[in-house]
Amino acid sequence: MPRIVIDGIGLVYEFLGPVGGQPMALTPGGRFHMDTPGVRGLAQALAAGGRRVLIYDRPNCGRSDACLTGESESAMQAEALLGLIRALDLGPTAIVGGSGGSRVSLLAAARDPDLCSHLALWWISGGPIGLMQLATFYCGEPAVLASMGGMDAVIQATSWAENIALNPAVAPFLRAIGTQRFIAVMQQWAAAYAPDPLSPVPGMRPADFARLTMPTLVLRSDNSDLSHTRATSEWVHRLIPQSRLLDPPWQAGEWNRQLGRMQSGQGNGLFSGWHALAPLLLEFTDPRAQ
Repeated sequence: MPRIVIDGIGLVYEFLGPVGGQPMALTPGGRFHMDTPGVRGLAQALAAGGRRVLIYDRPNCGRSDACLTGESESAMQAEALLGLIRALDLGPTAIVGGSGGSRVSLLAAARDPDLCSHLALWWISGGPIGLMQLATFYCGEPAVLASMGGMDAVIQATSWAENIALNPAVAPFLRAIGTQRFIAVMQQWAAAYAPDPLSPVPGMRPADFARLTMPTLVLRSDNSDLSHTRATSEWVHRLIPQSRLLDPPWQAGEWNRQLGRMQSGQGNGLFSGWHALAPLLLEFTDPRAQ
């Protein structure tokens, strides 16, 4: 599988679809990797529709390297995505993503709007409970483990498990960081998730949303979803000029249903229904429709 170094970070990536097809970059949520059920399935469906789809493992995910720089983890990952698009010489690319991937996509598009031909977002994380969950899981748990047992304890953190299992360089990297520096980064990254009365998405200011003048599709979240609230999706829609707000192609309660199945050891993961997005995304990014 191809690997490229962007600003000192090794990133693993793959292309699906015809050479010369309209480029799309797909980013999943959490710290899930590109082979997580549903991610590759969506990419394959988009590739079958003629798109040149880039799937990749973000820093701290899958087979890519770990990285603890940046004002927040999402901002660091957004810069990595932009660096990857530039290094692969894709030109203006449709940037699409769900859950944490929607946040990374938003930050990337706002940082370099000329590199984003289309922007599509679903399951946008937000709301006090949803954002505090993120801060606790991705920053709080490993920081507390570090404070109690040093970096060897961090290696046992749930949020780092997949990256450590798939990339043998991650555990030594974390050990070399040192406890105090690691905790300081976790404190900084946790603070980035603090709810902001001026913006629905961490790291995005109203002026950043105003920069998103490319065609944008926002999928409305379900009322039952406390991780990606309906109010967040509707607020993002209001802040982005000329964005379209549509209902997703799945049944109400999709996030809670998939989460419950995953927690009970059933189903194929949180993103297993994402393939249903393909017709909508193909239509939205069709250059003949612009």
